[in-house]
Amino acid sequence: MIEDELLSKIVGNSCSIELLVLGVSSGRPFNFWQGHQMTKLTDTAPENYDKPETFASDARPKVYVVDDEREVRRSLHLLLSTNGMVSWPFASASDFLDNLDGLEPAPILLDIRMPDIDGLGLMTALQKRAIDWPIIIISAHGDVRVAVKAIKLGAIEFLEKPFEFEVLQASLEVAFAKLARMSNTGAVRKSAREKFELLSTREFEVTRLLMRGVPNKSAAHELSLSVRTVEMHRANALAKLQVKSIAEVIRLANDAGIGRFEKGINGNDYGG
Repeated sequence: MIEDELLSKIVGNSCSIELLVLGVSSGRPFNFWQGHQMTKLTDTAPENYDKPETFASDARPKVYVVDDEREVRRSLHLLLSTNGMVSWPFASASDFLDNLDGLEPAPILLDIRMPDIDGLGLMTALQKRAIDWPIIIISAHGDVRVAVKAIKLGAIEFLEKPFEFEVLQASLEVAFAKLARMSNTGAVRKSAREKFELLSTREFEVTRLLMRGVPNKSAAHELSLSVRTVEMHRANALAKLQVKSIAEVIRLANDAGIGRFEKGINGNDYGG
């Protein structure tokens, strides 16, 4: 059960309409207040608000809502759409995981108490898949122990219902900023790794030794090559990596997420 008042006072940035969401647990019709007129929420929400194809083609900032309460999903959809965002609702953690492969990175508004897999279970599953999308917990139960676990699992905020929209908005701003940083970091890493993938196995072996500070002569001895051959592989590697020194190679390797002692990307040899 959740409180009769889910979102106590919500003021949209794009308009002056006050929205008050009422009557979930009492069995009364789920309504919102718009001026002095009471209107059924189901009459105002777009019929296709939960269709994936509509969500994917929408240019507005995207937010995933994972909550087993349909009224909560619909009220958050209305709230977010009023403020320039679009939501894709999921009725369970399993539903979200089943669709995960087709989803793009976006903030997740996540309930804690759900049947089958709860919010912490979903966060654990995402962590195992190395998915680090920003998660904002929205819960009617302000359990400190659960909140601490959620934060340890990577939640950026724990909001207790009811909450002011300004608090949610501030959390979403942090979430979108984190996504932007992740996108930039991912682009840099992708570019660096693509350059290393151009190296032949021998070129990477030579480069890896030189990154460890091994002189050309010692590298030649370790690889059973001539010094001249090591120098040739070094020159070819620098050209492919578009750098001029081993110091720059080390910086590029850091960008690619490759350690100085690794065999290659993901532990595999390069071809060629």
